[in-house]
Amino acid sequence: MGQARIKEKLADYKQVIETNLEKLFAENSIPRELKQAMQYSLAAGGKRLRPVLCLVWGQAFGLKREDILDFATSLELIHTYSLVHDDLPAMDNDDYRRGKPANHIRFGESTAILAGDALLTEAFRLMLTTRLQPERVRQATAEVAASTGPRGMVGGQVIDMSLSEDPETGLDSLKQMHGMKTAELIKVSCLSGAILAGAKDEDLDNVRTFGTSIGLAFQVADDILDVEGDNASLGKPVGSDQEAGKTTYPSLIGLEESKKTANQLVDKALERINPYQGEHADFLRDLSNYIVQRLE
Repeated sequence: MGQARIKEKLADYKQVIETNLEKLFAENSIPRELKQAMQYSLAAGGKRLRPVLCLVWGQAFGLKREDILDFATSLELIHTYSLVHDDLPAMDNDDYRRGKPANHIRFGESTAILAGDALLTEAFRLMLTTRLQPERVRQATAEVAASTGPRGMVGGQVIDMSLSEDPETGLDSLKQMHGMKTAELIKVSCLSGAILAGAKDEDLDNVRTFGTSIGLAFQVADDILDVEGDNASLGKPVGSDQEAGKTTYPSLIGLEESKKTANQLVDKALERINPYQGEHADFLRDLSNYIVQRLE
């Protein structure tokens, strides 16, 4: 599948997720300003990669899309909450997100904090109302909580803030931070879909390694694109990481070694889906290859 075809397929999945997001806010019990702030950041764009991975892995192991759609959508709520809070003055202090004023710039800092809180809690409501086998729902939800809390995404943000103050940041610290802040949510997006579908332990091990590997590969690729990509595809000004003095893979090991690292991570992910066949496994292979194709 070429880049055009994988983009088309991703766009199809993205539309499914966005249609479901619109349905979530059809009722009027949420205070108006809070609802607007939540919708504002959800509508800011993005690949919807995390819910897509949950959907595809669930379908790969036999679930119907509609059975898992709400659970998958919850992962986009969590991702969006993390971006709203990351942009806050006390965190990364960014005024723009995907070319638009950040949530706290548009609605004020207090509303942005509450919008992030609301997105996170609404995500867990969606997960726990998923109508599948209760034990699978419990297990998948527990995995999401572990990957997005202090042992995962939140802990990674704390490390990120400490690294930004340390000019001597090493590669091991950078890997730890990205593993927790970025890769954990991508990994659990894959893993939760497989758990909900009743995948066996050996399959879950493959899914876990696949998700971690592509999560890290996406991060390395984004670091590279910040140096030599374009504003439209990156979603932020090229060179913004370097201008902000952020530690990235290219700043530590150079562009060529960073590209080699991204390719190695994709290869590791592809090894773990060798046992699987069918349209969903093929899509995952194509998506994995697309990560490094963006760098060509």
